[in-house]
Amino acid sequence: MSELDSEYVNYTEKRGEHREIVVEIYDSADTVRGHDHKEETEATRKEKSLQTEHTGETWSRCYKLTTVCVLLLCVLLLTGITVLWIKFNNVSTEKDQLQTRYNNLMENSELHSAISKLGWRVFRSSIYNISTEKKSWNESRKYCRERGADLVIINSREEQEFISNYTGSTEAWIGLTDRETEREFKWVDDKPLTTAFWWDGEPNDYNNEDCAITGYSKAKSNISTWADYPCDHPVVGICEMKIFN
Repeated sequence: MSELDSEYVNYTEKRGEHREIVVEIYDSADTVRGHDHKEETEATRKEKSLQTEHTGETWSRCYKLTTVCVLLLCVLLLTGITVLWIKFNNVSTEKDQLQTRYNNLMENSELHSAISKLGWRVFRSSIYNISTEKKSWNESRKYCRERGADLVIINSREEQEFISNYTGSTEAWIGLTDRETEREFKWVDDKPLTTAFWWDGEPNDYNNEDCAITGYSKAKSNISTWADYPCDHPVVGICEMKIFN
């Protein structure tokens, strides 16, 4: 072998060794990177696992706390409803007892007789009186109020029948007027009219008629006997005194 060939072989061998060294270095680097990546992946997994466990524990605590609060609210609500129900039953029972006593009292003929002697009549929870003098609506109301009563407020057909039978054919003031606002009739307790017993064509506000009477002389009915009159027109008044609300 010539000297030139020998040098070429040596160069080739050295170059091969260099390649092997480079390959080994790259292999070692890849191995290190793979190992580091593996360790990093495992660390990340552990960290995520810890975070998940921590989140789960936190959510579990919140859920338990919320459940306890809801249960406490339910218990308090149930207790409140029970207390209110007991009180309501007690009040209802007491009211029924009072109503029974009142009914028994009102059915007492001696009491009716005593009230009648004083010039009053009994109907349900009120007593009634007809004034003896014909006066204006204002004066009739004053007469009633001086006796602890007021002009009558008629709330039902039964009460209107009682009033009609009581007054007969006598025209009498009731506690109804539209002096504040025309066509908006209100009772003396300032409540609006809801149940009415007007005669045909009434109220008509003829000649500034702002106060109501019952027992209208032209009415041909025992129930629908209301009419509007001028408030200064002189007729008797019907007083009503509530004795049981």
